[in-house]
Amino acid sequence: MAHLPVVVGFGGVNSAGRTSFHHSYRRMTIDRLSPSKTEDTLTNLATMMGLVQYEEGRFVDQEGNDCPPERISARFGKQILENTLLRKIQAEHFDVDHVPVNKRMTTKTAGQSTVRLQTSRRDLPNHIPDNWRVSDHPQDPDQVEIEICGDLEFLLPDSKVLQVQTAGQLPTGFDPGARYNSRNHPRGLKMAVYGASDAIGSLGIDWETVRQLVHPDEIGVYAGSGHGQMHDEGGGGLMKAHALGKRTSSKHLPLSLLDMPSNFINAYIIGNIGHTGTQKAACATFLYNLELGMKEIRSGKRRVAIVGNSEAPLIPEIIEGYKAMSALADDTRLLTLNNATEVTHQHRATSCRPFSENCGFTLAESSQYIILFDDDLVLETGAQVFGSIGDIFIKADGYKKSISSPGFGNYLTLAKALASARAILGEKRLRQRTFMSAHGSGTPLNRTTESRGLNEIARAFGIEQWPLSAVKCYIGHPLTPAAGDQIVTALGTWEYGLIPGIFTLDHIADDVHNSNLLFSREHIEVGPEGMDAAFINSKGFGGNNATGLILSPQMTLNMITKKHGSKAISAYHKLTGPVVEKAQQYDRDTIRGLTESIYKDNERVLNDDDLDMTDRAIRIPGFDKPVSLDLSSPYPEMTLD
Repeated sequence: MAHLPVVVGFGGVNSAGRTSFHHSYRRMTIDRLSPSKTEDTLTNLATMMGLVQYEEGRFVDQEGNDCPPERISARFGKQILENTLLRKIQAEHFDVDHVPVNKRMTTKTAGQSTVRLQTSRRDLPNHIPDNWRVSDHPQDPDQVEIEICGDLEFLLPDSKVLQVQTAGQLPTGFDPGARYNSRNHPRGLKMAVYGASDAIGSLGIDWETVRQLVHPDEIGVYAGSGHGQMHDEGGGGLMKAHALGKRTSSKHLPLSLLDMPSNFINAYIIGNIGHTGTQKAACATFLYNLELGMKEIRSGKRRVAIVGNSEAPLIPEIIEGYKAMSALADDTRLLTLNNATEVTHQHRATSCRPFSENCGFTLAESSQYIILFDDDLVLETGAQVFGSIGDIFIKADGYKKSISSPGFGNYLTLAKALASARAILGEKRLRQRTFMSAHGSGTPLNRTTESRGLNEIARAFGIEQWPLSAVKCYIGHPLTPAAGDQIVTALGTWEYGLIPGIFTLDHIADDVHNSNLLFSREHIEVGPEGMDAAFINSKGFGGNNATGLILSPQMTLNMITKKHGSKAISAYHKLTGPVVEKAQQYDRDTIRGLTESIYKDNERVLNDDDLDMTDRAIRIPGFDKPVSLDLSSPYPEMTLD
């Protein structure tokens, strides 16, 4: 019997703020929130951004003056709104108007004349050019004199103005590494620690309890990054060290690896000795990792899975790389798009315009993690049910004109996902009670190709007006975590009953296919129980296509009831109260800025002598249950003995 992968916790951070308890979703839909929810979300953002702090039972500003939640909106509301979502790249990342570069300059000495220089002996190059004559300094043994005749080449420190100055950044002032001993960790790993810790905090169940309820090898972590950690503490420092005359450190290479987020989660957050790994599929990566976790839980190999991605691509080199591909909405294009002479805050806030006239995607940073339990463990623990993973389909594009051109793969993933939903939900629910979270990158090519695929699939399955969202218009495109942003936003729809509108959609572009799609600039009100499923669509560079089917909390509980019976569900509901209360206490404490990221450095480290091994089981200190070695053949019909 298959096991249902149930979403029991989620967390992270993006340009809309903290993910858990739908705070980032609330920032996107803040114009439709109740006063109390608006107050909570603005207060949480204010503490994240360092505008207020909680001291002795009260919120105070930076000068120590009382600033209760009911006053935060009036005092800091405009500042918070303008320093979240899409905006000009802040100086805490780098100065976009003075990006350091080296300018190569070659000179020649005139005729037979020479140039005389003096430098430190230790600054001499390993290989002295043929036209240099080096001699000792007559008075200082640590100095040398250089006489040069002919060509002389320099790399001079210089700076330039970055043409791409808009991005989806974490809330201004928020440091993901300030909540643990982050030392010299790259930003992407700091975000991974924060995101995974936030997801675990949202559980409402102590992680130690989870560890003891399952066998050690029944936990899996499927997490990574796309570009690796390219800040100076990781791969960026590794690649630039020699060019800048610096030394490579022992941490540059290991901290740059794509799988390092999963390694950090295993080693420093949950103490996992079970399954680990990550896939890499450009912008579709999150769904590729989620498929791994889904299949492992469905098959019974794992009972718990942490799935996620963390990406921090806001560095000049990566931005320049995407600009060279003509993929980004740079300032010149934004001026043309807006028929303006100066790029304003409003232009930056609306730089990503899925399915409207647009000029490229807006790069962003994000860290998103979700926690899955199998349905048996949900009933055993009283875990919260936020939804479940119905199915995920992944297809390539086949032969391609170019590696960046679109293909047919997305038609296949979409069709398979809808067919699976029809099998699970039935024809009527598929047509009337599902919505699509589109990839919606904001490029001219995406608006045409994705809209055509979505429209044709909707037509084929008899969906007349398919509600559609495209959350990158709010938070930008974070590359590998993109589908994670889409999933946690869909979970918010089942809490608050709103499908976020595409607020940058001033009109639908002429080349967008929309006969069977419902595009809306305003939020679409469907009610918390108005939708039974959401589809998550991802399209990755190189021909990586994935579409996921996420089932609503109500549908998930209905399916669990059908499998386990009403008595099991009644018993489950008796367990949920303390779990929900503990989770809500975490939310209250985090709003106040009182929680720390989980980071257990050099704690409970095991060595070989700690193992208790027989040919049937391995017992490991710290785990109540052993790792079983009593395995059956995976090929029973071909077993020789």
